[in-house]
Amino acid sequence: MPEISRFLGIVIFMNFNDHSPPHFHAKYGEYHITVEMETGIVEGKFPKRALRLVAEWAELHEVELMMNWHSMMTTGEFRKIAPLE
Repeated sequence: MPEISRFLGIVIFMNFNDHSPPHFHAKYGEYHITVEMETGIVEGKFPKRALRLVAEWAELHEVELMMNWHSMMTTGEFRKIAPLE
């Protein structure tokens, strides 16, 4: 799974040719979540603080995330996205 960003111990990644709806995955230690980009629905478990950081990062980069999703589904290419600072 291609890593698209990493910050504060959180790794954000997407899969090539993954199922709809558009989403990304995040890992933090042994925790893993899937976040739907259009609705913000989260599946899985994450510590509250880490979840807030992922939500903040996703809001800041929603256009880049959607561009990556479409690119990954059509060409398999992606761009790294800046970490949360």
